[in-house]
Amino acid sequence: MDLHFGDAEPTAEERAAVDALLGPPVTAWEGGDRTEADLRSAARAEQARDQLLPALHAVNDRVGWISEGALAYICRRLTIPPAEAYGVASFYSLFSMEPRPARVLHVCTDLACLAKGVRDAGEGVASPCLGLCERAPAALALEAGLPPKATVYGGSPAADATPYTVERPEPPVADAVPQAGGQGLVLLRRVGVVDPASLDDYRANGGYQALRRAFELGPAGVIREVTEAGLVGRGGAAFPTGRKWDATARQPDQPHYLVCNADESEPGTFKDRVIMEGDPYALVEAMTIAAYATGCRKGYLYIRGEYPRATAALETAIRTARARGMLGADILGHGFAFDIELRKGAGAYICGEETAIFNSIEGYRGEPRTKPPFPVEKGLFGKPTVVNNVETLVNVLPILLTGGSDTKLFCVSGSVGRPGVYELPLGTPLRELLDLARPAGRLKAVLLGGAAGSFVTDLDVPLSFEGTRAAGATLGSGVVMVLDEEVDLPAFLVRIAAFFRDESCGQCVPCRVGTVRQEEALHRLGRRRSDEDLALLREVGQTMRDASICGLGQTAWNAVESAIDRLGAFK
Repeated sequence: MDLHFGDAEPTAEERAAVDALLGPPVTAWEGGDRTEADLRSAARAEQARDQLLPALHAVNDRVGWISEGALAYICRRLTIPPAEAYGVASFYSLFSMEPRPARVLHVCTDLACLAKGVRDAGEGVASPCLGLCERAPAALALEAGLPPKATVYGGSPAADATPYTVERPEPPVADAVPQAGGQGLVLLRRVGVVDPASLDDYRANGGYQALRRAFELGPAGVIREVTEAGLVGRGGAAFPTGRKWDATARQPDQPHYLVCNADESEPGTFKDRVIMEGDPYALVEAMTIAAYATGCRKGYLYIRGEYPRATAALETAIRTARARGMLGADILGHGFAFDIELRKGAGAYICGEETAIFNSIEGYRGEPRTKPPFPVEKGLFGKPTVVNNVETLVNVLPILLTGGSDTKLFCVSGSVGRPGVYELPLGTPLRELLDLARPAGRLKAVLLGGAAGSFVTDLDVPLSFEGTRAAGATLGSGVVMVLDEEVDLPAFLVRIAAFFRDESCGQCVPCRVGTVRQEEALHRLGRRRSDEDLALLREVGQTMRDASICGLGQTAWNAVESAIDRLGAFK
């Protein structure tokens, strides 16, 4: 590999941040003293590339931005061409390649906060959805330093709330679950009941019984139970989980990897955040079971960078589980070895796509890969990989203990008096969920599935995968965003279009160009109705749906189309 480094040098603080992660440099190739090992070290190019994202975090979190000297030092340590590293660093919205204050206030201007009256970021930085929709309007202050700090600000149900001026502690996790402590809960039954930091508390409330049951069943038995339970993915795609696990387990190529997709970035979605904050050991246990069933010895938990409390909870849970023999070389004395590495994202919606996660973990731009080959054949590091999101994984625990449940988590936000995560049986009519959430104001429509979803006005639509599909909508990740008559629908649609424009990775032309043209047409329609622009929207939308590489472009037109056809937008 021909590497060309500039003359910029890191500051002592930047060097220390990188060395704290990677250890001191051993060779001149890495920035240390020249030794006979240099040529051998050069030959291992890209071997440590998967540490690029953590190294960028280390500098950005310590200093507040990534200078040319810091980037060059990271590249020397990891043997990465600077141009490629720059392409990765500039891909993520939480990183800055220019000097900026140590403290940056990210103000959500996305859908749930827009429904609560937020129009701009004021003195902060405009941010896509922060996953704090039950506290909309919301903001997140990230402050670089040793250690870095994160402060979350949330509003009240009042539409005129101004949450960005008074600093106060985050509310208890249970506040995000209106049903907390109630009867009939399965996935949320421990949220607000157990201490999230206590492994003993978790075990006293049924924790690790499912893993013991898994060891009794054996890997094939676990997969059989998951398959017979009919569990499908809860992240939006609804692919049968048992089929995915079985296909991975059968692959002869080794090693196998497990990836938990906790990059929950769909606007209006926050259920996974609540599970991770309120019941983190459940996710650790569920990942261990999935790894046992599919023959994985290493798992990556990829969590979005805007979730500081969830990240801290999982760091504690992983560290404690490892210390107590629940992770590591010989889990519970059964001879099974498995461990979890936590990886923080850095602000990229597209990294919620399963193959974009692989690229991000490996140290490349978080762009989706073409399929086939599919992840079960060639996924992370080119090896068989199983990818599931948080809600899907924690469903495995009741399946092994009681045969499972038919419940689904719904993220309710917008014009309601009781926003939060609700757990209800699949097939529950939308009307029943809204009765629990107490709509405020005169209802205009409900957005199901987030920015990639569709608007509905029929409150009797059953909240199931089949029921929403029959209604021409999608259950997606469980977003239920309620809009009243006060919401400016054209502005809402423009925000959806701007979201997809910003979050498109730009890899394929239909999405890269189509999302821009969609936003432009919506801006024009907001000023003056035009049959020409409506026709253009349909043509662009259909092209994105048919020809985009991944789900981002394929669904970018959904909500706009449903608003035009069902809500009469721009008539």
